[in-house]
Amino acid sequence: MSADKEQNRENVKDDIIKDYNSILRESALLASISGFLFGFLLNISVNTPKGFAAGDSIVLMIALFSITFAVSLFAMPVVYHHLQYPYVDIEKFKLRSHKFIKFGIIPAAFTLYLGLDLGLDLGLKLGFPSINTDYLAFILAAIPFIFIYIVFRERK
Repeated sequence: MSADKEQNRENVKDDIIKDYNSILRESALLASISGFLFGFLLNISVNTPKGFAAGDSIVLMIALFSITFAVSLFAMPVVYHHLQYPYVDIEKFKLRSHKFIKFGIIPAAFTLYLGLDLGLDLGLKLGFPSINTDYLAFILAAIPFIFIYIVFRERK
């Protein structure tokens, strides 16, 4: 009987380790990607390209602020893991980690949109200097996100 209990404890321990590893790997991946995006945006703010208008600077500031939130939220499962280890309740850890990651996706997606808008706006200004490209860049930047939303809603 004690051999069965010991085997059950080992199986539970292996499941907990798999859950920890999965959550922490996802968090590390998202934090790394967001960190790279933050670095690119920070580089743009330090080395401002020619043709960068005041409105572009405001959009860049909002994008930097937004990606800072995203990186912080994506790193929280790792911080939370170290503050709460060893766990008594793995489900609580998974639920809280999922919330951190889920709420981090919102500012990350917003930053991706703003970054795409900045790139399109600057590219369109260089390619078509005679027309106002601000609104066109906002509309074009929304197309990938609309497509992703449609594919997400139509999944089966």
